Amino acid sequence: MNLFSNKNNVITYTVNKELTSNLYISVQNGEVVINAPWYMASSQIQRIVEEKKQWIVNKIKEYEENCEEKANSIKVETIKVLGKNYDVRVQYKIVKTPSLSFENNSIQVILPIQFKKLENIEVVSILMNKMYEKIAEKEIERAMEKTRILLDLAPEDYKIERIEGILANCKEGIITINPNIVMYGRDIIDYIVLHEFCHLKYKNHTKSFYQMLKTYMPNYEEKAKELNRIAY
Repeated sequence: MNLFSNKNNVITYTVNKELTSNLYISVQNGEVVINAPWYMASSQIQRIVEEKKQWIVNKIKEYEENCEEKANSIKVETIKVLGKNYDVRVQYKIVKTPSLSFENNSIQVILPIQFKKLENIEVVSILMNKMYEKIAEKEIERAMEKTRILLDLAPEDYKIERIEGILANCKEGIITINPNIVMYGRDIIDYIVLHEFCHLKYKNHTKSFYQMLKTYMPNYEEKAKELNRIAY
């Protein structure tokens, strides 16, 4: 571990020697890490760090401000996005409209400060639904195209629409997908889309239907278990 002085502060940094030809400086969880070539002398590393001192100080300050913001935010729930858990945290700021952003393992929701005295569960729920819809546009298009190429088969059309208690259905050649499907990982999304494509040929869950599923996804039963008690 090394030190360098920044006015009245002393900042520590750790040097990792590697088989590389370049020196890299990063701030990881508030700690300064230097990845340097194995042959580089400490004095040379120190000089480069001094030259990058202001950048390092700014990065540390940015990290500390983010930590402070998280400390001032309120956790309201935990949701899943593409199979991963995210804490939904609400923070109030002087802004005109609500917004949200992904930060590591959390979703930061920014609400206008005047909302602080109100019940905001409904506002957060609307934002989460809009977020699911936005992600669904990309993920469902990806899964539909992948399945179309795999089966050399396509529906008359498909749409993304909320269906009460159902993740997807296929009627009269049109596949409808609930945007809440993006709560699950991509493997589950691919399975649900494949399931509906198979309904283009077989309306009911017949032996032939399941044989088609197994042909294109041999482990489909594992995916189906994760969706136990959910209609699709």
